[in-house]
Amino acid sequence: MATWHRLGLRDELLARVPFSVTLERHQIAVFLHERRFTAISNICNHKGGPLCEGRVRGEFVMCPWHGWEYSVVTGKGPAGYDEEQVPSFAVEERQDGVYVQTPPVMPRKLVKHKPSHLLETHSKTPGAPPRVLGISTTAMDEANPRFSTSDALLEHAMAMARELQTDTQLIKLRTLKFQHCEGNYSKASHACTWPCAITERDPEDQLSAVYEGLVHWADVVIISTPIRWGNASSLYYKLAERLNCVQNQITIHNNMLIKRKVAGFIITGGQDNIQAVAGGMLTFWSELGFVFPPFPFIAHSRGWDAEDMQNNVRQVKASAALREASRELVERAVDFWKMLDQNRAMMDRPMERAGRKANPLVNPEDAIV
Repeated sequence: MATWHRLGLRDELLARVPFSVTLERHQIAVFLHERRFTAISNICNHKGGPLCEGRVRGEFVMCPWHGWEYSVVTGKGPAGYDEEQVPSFAVEERQDGVYVQTPPVMPRKLVKHKPSHLLETHSKTPGAPPRVLGISTTAMDEANPRFSTSDALLEHAMAMARELQTDTQLIKLRTLKFQHCEGNYSKASHACTWPCAITERDPEDQLSAVYEGLVHWADVVIISTPIRWGNASSLYYKLAERLNCVQNQITIHNNMLIKRKVAGFIITGGQDNIQAVAGGMLTFWSELGFVFPPFPFIAHSRGWDAEDMQNNVRQVKASAALREASRELVERAVDFWKMLDQNRAMMDRPMERAGRKANPLVNPEDAIV
């Protein structure tokens, strides 16, 4: 049965528009288009973003979370897009005010999209060898490569992984074309999604190889970084920001994408601050769900005043101890993973949410009607 609801006087609404209102079970966004009030659902079809907070360009409002667009008049997308539609509501202006009618005159229409391959199940054959993924985060010009101390030690580590008869992959971030994080988490916790909205939207974004490797393929991950002004590399931080979508699944859905996976680190540089870089990396990767073997990182630095970088390179090249340390790091990590794998039942027991992850959040997608 149709019901008309009074929203208020025209002048009152002009001071508020666009705005949202909940009537019965409907969350409604009210807009002004060509001097007329219009009303559509406030809930985006994609991930439930609040349409009344989006930018309006002509007839269309852009969802503030991921940029999906809808007509503020009909609820449909722009011409040439698929048949997605959010509900639209009848609006009348009367002498005593502006009214909106429920239920909607046009219902929500959801078009099935092919799910991302990152959502598919990736089973591993029982008894298959461990999988070791190496990730290099050092930056350089591939056309004119230089010697990288962190890369060199990572290569020794991966050679040891092959000797241990594990399956291996090596990803060099500098060879991938991927965008910076857009900061969707800063808009709303549920705006940072898995898979990453950038990866879903942009088929040329190559970070999907890293997501695939970390979430689905690898058992052991070894990450190498140089020290740049007392910090990990800029490529490392570019990656870390894009991995927030993995960690955020714990926050918004209590869904751990990373389970029974081991991480280790290789940190080298001509400057000091190894402990701080290692501490930041250990904290971040533990928040993703990774666990660590005893002595989870190896490192080398000649100190703050060692500006003669050519000697730093020579020292690493000549150091049998560093080469052996990188090999032992992988061996410890693989052994630790085997121990975890033998105790899968214990490792898979449910864990209580703790600390800042303790408070469950309301999912806006649950409100889609």
